[in-house]
Parts: sequence; C-alpha cells; structure tokens
Amino acid sequence: MQNEKKKNTILVPTDFSQVAENALDHAVQVAKAFGNEICIMHIFEESFIGSIWGQKNSYKEGLVGQMLQEKMDRMVEDISTTHGVRARSVIESGRIHSAILEYAKDEANDIDSIIMGTQGASGLGQIVGSNASRVIGGSEVPVVIVKEKQYGHGYKNIVLPIDLSLESKQKVWWAIQLAKKYDSKVHIISIKLSDEFLVNRVKANLHQVEEVLTKNGVAHTSKMLADEEYPGNPADDTLQYAEEINADLIMIMTQQEKGFTEFIVGSYAQQIVNKHSNIPVMCITPKQMGFKPDFWTGF
Repeated sequence: MQNEKKKNTILVPTDFSQVAENALDHAVQVAKAFGNEICIMHIFEESFIGSIWGQKNSYKEGLVGQMLQEKMDRMVEDISTTHGVRARSVIESGRIHSAILEYAKDEANDIDSIIMGTQGASGLGQIVGSNASRVIGGSEVPVVIVKEKQYGHGYKNIVLPIDLSLESKQKVWWAIQLAKKYDSKVHIISIKLSDEFLVNRVKANLHQVEEVLTKNGVAHTSKMLADEEYPGNPADDTLQYAEEINADLIMIMTQQEKGFTEFIVGSYAQQIVNKHSNIPVMCITPKQMGFKPDFWTGF
C-alpha cells in the first residue's frame, strides 16, 4: 500500500509462527498488487536476551543469530524468486512493540504500512495480542492485523464503520485505494441510535461517504445496524456483520476515534483486534483535523 508520502515498504514482524507466516503471505500479495517492497523483521526480546547471553546484542555474533539471519535470508530469496517482490530483512532487539514502532518511524526505512499477526507461538519473539494493541496505538502508518484467514483473492468485501466523528471519514481514502485495486465492494455500516437527532447526523455522514465512493466508481452498500439484529456493543456488532457478509477486511481508526455517541472509546479498536475473529483488520491513525469537515471530499 502506498500512502500520500509515497513511502513504499511494508514492515512484517515475524516470530516464524503459522500466524506470522500468514501475515507475511498477506504482505507479499499486497506488495504484488501495489508494487511495494517488504521488510521482514525479527525481534529478540530484551529480557530473553539478558537471560540467555547476559549482555545486550551478543546474540548477533553467536550461532543463534547466524542461524536466524540465514533463515531470514532464505525467506527473502524465496519472496524475490517466487513472487518477484523486492524484500529485505532486519533483526532487532528490545521490547517487541517498541522495536516495531521505532523502525517504522525512521524515515530512512521507508515504511508505509505494517502487516502483522496477533497470535504467535511462545519463543524468541512472540507476536501476541498485547503487542498488536500497542503497535496500532502508537503507529503513524496503517497497521493490518492478520489472524488465520487466508489472503484468498484479495480484499473483495471491505467493512467500513462510520460514526459521528470527522476523523472516521479519513478511512474513506484508504478504502477507495483498496477497492480500486481489488475491485472491492465497500460495506458502510453504522450503529442505529435511539436519539433521532443523532440518527439524522449519522445518516448524513453515511450519505456523504456514499457520494464520495460513487464519485470514485466504487461499489458499495450502506446499512445501519439496529438493536433487533445486532444487540451487542459496537465492536461485537461490527464483527457480527463482517462475519455475516464473509468480509475480507475491516477498516477502523485507532484509539483516537470517537465512538457512536461522540465519546472517546479507545477500547473499540482493541476490541475489534482482540476479539475472536479471523477477519483481517486495517487500523489507521487519524490526523488532526480541527473543525474542517470537508477535506476528504475531493478524492
């Protein structure tokens, strides 16, 4: 995926588990579609390093470090020869989420997105739910969280939750880019509220998003999730709907996104990512918007 700054590398943290391999496969297929390079990253956890070697970074000169580098070199070679995608690898040390965020933030590394698994096997650098939550909470670039669902034919059905906040609409740009590449259908959803004034505001937001998608030639549907069919909280309702339509991707904002009643509910993104669902989730950090509501309508 390529963002506005034209960065061109997808960062893929790995602990060599099955779910990490699945995330890497997603990244390879996305890279083929968008012309990205891939950077495979393995992290030695600081506490683990200290308990085994007694001093930081000594693993790099040891047999374990050499074996890991050889393994990653083979992965890079396979991606290049089998898929025709440029790739590189890096081994870092430290706390998993901190190492990922620091590497992605460094302009020299050219990172435009992160694709990672949420459930790794125990071992040298497990990628677990808490690390995923911390990465999406601190990342400046979009993060795609992958569990067990295979890439298949791409992101053909994209769920796009829209609420009352201005920031929520920032997902639309990304939805358009993906939809055009994969010939996707975007399923716009919102929670049906009891307050008639808020309901009208939500409907107005949905209509604006529909207009932008229509203008860009993107197929779409629109639905307000009523309590009768969707009695859970916003995260549960989103996942229920996504599973009903066999969605390939859910697009959400990170912890700054406002909830369906205009109050900050930072747990929404974490619930979507951590609850049991195999659907990949794309998490986007909102930009500061002030009070200008129409910046996104010119796509």
